[in-house]
Amino acid sequence: MSKYRRTCLIRGDGGRAIRGILDRIGDKWTLLVVATLDGERLRFTELQQRIPGISQRMLTRTVRHLERDGLVTRTAFAEVPPRVEYELTAMGRTLIEPAVALAEWAVDNNPDIERNQTAYDTERS
Repeated sequence: MSKYRRTCLIRGDGGRAIRGILDRIGDKWTLLVVATLDGERLRFTELQQRIPGISQRMLTRTVRHLERDGLVTRTAFAEVPPRVEYELTAMGRTLIEPAVALAEWAVDNNPDIERNQTAYDTERS
């Protein structure tokens, strides 16, 4: 039996579940938000300041999606001015280890990937 016997779980629903999750966590901002919230509870403006290039609109959309998925909690305080804080849930924290592993893989393999891309493009032109 294949050491990847669990891949049948991926194929079981035609890949729908895995595609849905990868669409969510593989977007431009989600993993940056998750990594920024790792071990911290942050206000919206603090979160935005720590993620260079993210617009207010994109941060709002990203944290709403993460909250809907159960990866982030949003706590609103009845104060003037209003204060809202975000933090990872227990399930959100479980995403840190695989995300770091993927990031390390990308950093380790990026020089080879770029070299392969250049060779491929040169060969095709």
